[in-house]
Amino acid sequence: MISEVISEMTSEVISEMTSEVISEMTSEMIGRPTAAAAAAGAVVAGAGGIAGSGAPVLKGENVSRYYDGAGIRVTALDQVSFEIYQDEFVVVLGPSGSGKSTLLNLLGGMDQPSGGKLWYQGRDLTTFTPGQLSDYRREVVGFVFQFFNLLPSLTALENVALAAAVAKEAMSPGEVLGLVGLAGRERHFPAQLSGGEQQRVSIARAIVKRPALLLCDEPTGALDSKNSAAVVRLLLEMGRAFHCPVLVITHNGEVARVARRVFYMKDGRIDRVGINPSPLPVEELVL
Repeated sequence: MISEVISEMTSEVISEMTSEVISEMTSEMIGRPTAAAAAAGAVVAGAGGIAGSGAPVLKGENVSRYYDGAGIRVTALDQVSFEIYQDEFVVVLGPSGSGKSTLLNLLGGMDQPSGGKLWYQGRDLTTFTPGQLSDYRREVVGFVFQFFNLLPSLTALENVALAAAVAKEAMSPGEVLGLVGLAGRERHFPAQLSGGEQQRVSIARAIVKRPALLLCDEPTGALDSKNSAAVVRLLLEMGRAFHCPVLVITHNGEVARVARRVFYMKDGRIDRVGINPSPLPVEELVL
């Protein structure tokens, strides 16, 4: 389904800066409040913010996903219920096969539930037509994948510009690459970039369209520890700057230390929701 999203896009056409600098730069580019200003309307708690009030951006009620074949039913997601709020950085933690990626695919409109209800801003995604889901993916969701999924024949700038071309109110691809610390690398092809740099291009591609929701599937899975920590810091800053929820799927428990809430998944269910009263400052994160 990932390749289908990339194909759909095609057919329709971290730096060392401080948190304040990144926030101010991004706010000027996207024309939205800084993290400090946004805090007046919502509680941003520590490294992994959680909204203190208001309706959830995403809500699931008894969401299930199963696959039938040859008289056998395989349940990937089993009656999961949850709420995700504005400005929240949520980590979904669990071993392989626990249902993490299935949940992300449903939230991103890449698949639909077999049962239950799933709402985005009060709209029932389970009733969406394929065309409406396509619009939802293109206009609302920014995706960051483990293996980058950059087009190898395009430069970093062209990969980001491809996503910008299908967005209604895209930012400048060059400015976004500068924001993620890749100024001067715009004309390089993916093979000429390190793994950390390729993931930053992937993040730039996700945020260039000013997403209302950022979904990340194992974004540090293909990176070394130094680049992994830099990517997590960048995702936190982008969530604050864009005033949007960030959902990070991972099996790395260290990433959960910077989040206020952690969904622990097991056997297709949210086994428990952990609340971290004192999230680790992202500057101290070591992976």
